[in-house]
Amino acid sequence: MTTFPARILIVGAGATGGYFGTRLLEAGRDVTFLLREARAARVREHGLRVRALDGEFVSHPAVLTSQELSAAAPFDLVLLGVRADALEAALEDLAPAVGPDTVIIPFLNGTRHLEVLRTRFAEAHVFGGVAKVSTSLDAEGTIVQVTPGASIDFGALRPDADAVTRTLALLSVPGITVSSREDIIQDMWDKWVFIVSLTSITALMGAPIGAVASTREGTEFARAVVDEAATVSAAAGHPVSIRFHETLTATATDPSSPMTTSVYRSMRAGVPSEVEAMLGTFQATARELGIDTPRIDLATLRLRVHEHVIAQQRA
Repeated sequence: MTTFPARILIVGAGATGGYFGTRLLEAGRDVTFLLREARAARVREHGLRVRALDGEFVSHPAVLTSQELSAAAPFDLVLLGVRADALEAALEDLAPAVGPDTVIIPFLNGTRHLEVLRTRFAEAHVFGGVAKVSTSLDAEGTIVQVTPGASIDFGALRPDADAVTRTLALLSVPGITVSSREDIIQDMWDKWVFIVSLTSITALMGAPIGAVASTREGTEFARAVVDEAATVSAAAGHPVSIRFHETLTATATDPSSPMTTSVYRSMRAGVPSEVEAMLGTFQATARELGIDTPRIDLATLRLRVHEHVIAQQRA
């Protein structure tokens, strides 16, 4: 059994992985980042800078590239914070880090990536995970926290009380709210419904939640999007609770809310977004289940057109 303190490997130092990694480093955890060569060189030279709502933090973490990982392996905990389109390459890179007791927690949206992970690694290594933090990268690469709160929910896909206890102790640091969940798959579906709903509303309307909800028609549209997403989740065997549905509806129809999503911010900035990971796989799931999602379909199309335009501009 692994002894504490243990070694943490964070794959990716973007807005999510970089934020949580910095918080863990600030608390004295043994953290290493696995990065592509260009990103590794930048972090080695400039460090990681996080502008959180409670202060600014600069760290100079240990950094490895895939070529250097084998000599440093194995690790006790792997936090996987990459984009969905980088998942396959990331799994290839991190494979040497996985030892007999290693726990892998992915922070990707949706649930389909779990099957990819379980195909590559034994199920005992793979946990479900939900990371909730609103952060973005500015032009200088600083991680900027946009709204309050940062949490990690995780759970074993098969019972393993010892691994859950170790992981909970390892992640419980100031600045991160951590909880272990018995039904982490439901939590992952809840987050997916949340993200799909708010992304569809803001991307299709081209405005933050509050602006959309400032009219009666906008409020009705937002309610309909939430209902569509919840219907898909229920058909998949993971119905959201009444309380969650009510809370999400209230969030999506709050006329004072400045809330947006990372996909919306990418669209506004004229850069590629994670449309397929966020909405495309959700839309495909709805089709497989025979559920009509006309508003989510239209939002997905809007974002796919955006991706096409960006690709043409870069060609």
